[in-house]
Amino acid sequence: MATIHDVAKKAKVSVTTVSRVLNNRGYISETTRNKVFQTMKELNYQPNELARSLLRKQSNVIGLIIPNVAHPFFAELASYVERYAYENGYKIMLCNSHLDPVKEKEYIDMLKRNRVDGIIMGSHTLEVKEYKELHSPIVTIDRQISEEIPFISSDNYEGGRLAAQLLVDKGCRKIAHICGNLELQMMANLRTAAFRDVMAANEIEPIIIQTDMNVFDEQQYEQIMSRLFAEHPDIDGLFATSDIIASFAVKECRKAGKSIPEQIKIVGYDDVSAANWITPALTTIRQPIAEIGRIAVDSIIRQMNDEPLEHRYVLDVELVERLTT
Repeated sequence: MATIHDVAKKAKVSVTTVSRVLNNRGYISETTRNKVFQTMKELNYQPNELARSLLRKQSNVIGLIIPNVAHPFFAELASYVERYAYENGYKIMLCNSHLDPVKEKEYIDMLKRNRVDGIIMGSHTLEVKEYKELHSPIVTIDRQISEEIPFISSDNYEGGRLAAQLLVDKGCRKIAHICGNLELQMMANLRTAAFRDVMAANEIEPIIIQTDMNVFDEQQYEQIMSRLFAEHPDIDGLFATSDIIASFAVKECRKAGKSIPEQIKIVGYDDVSAANWITPALTTIRQPIAEIGRIAVDSIIRQMNDEPLEHRYVLDVELVERLTT
């Protein structure tokens, strides 16, 4: 395996010159720079990224911790984060927490040991002090853990209001809401708050069913839907806090012989790609997933460069009506 000394010898320059080219430091003529890069290519030289990061005090790596990479929302978010990071010269180190606080803490410690330049938190199971003690750029998604730490979310209250009001306007009078576990103190809980307010304003008794603490565990969704339809066979409207939960509702409606949207109308949340593949295509609340990813990366870079940044990003949502309503 070629070393930096091999590159210097073949290019007939000093090791210091090769190092300056690699780290873009000091004046190097374009001719010398091109000669070093050409020699590196000929020798298939791979620079030691850890050594370079220690020298620069920058790794050009951003950590991303999410609950479940298999979940379509987080899969799409991770894809956009990676895209925008790469466009800005950074790589992503992806961590899948499964909402396990022990695992999340181990990932945070690992990211610190690897000297990542910042951490984007899409999973939040630890106490606030754990995040405050990171002492490195951080941004959270869908949870505000401190006035000092930037957070990004969609307008969850407005999303919940749009979904609930649509069902009311469509004539639904027995309406259920499937939400995540409200003990998690996520900003997504505002969707439920809005649902309650719309139901109260229209004098409709709300039916609210929470998932367990692992809100992204799909195995429980079928059981929840089966129980809901058994206990409330006359339900005519359903607002699910994610498109995946809504898709399970569509599946259970078929099993129960309920026609959509004639007998029951369904609204999801997120507008992941799969929402348009489901039959019938899913009415949903669109989150700006690409924009969330872009702002997350930009926020980390701004903190690294001590540039001004917002600490509160609440992005607009949009009602996308399809065939389930």
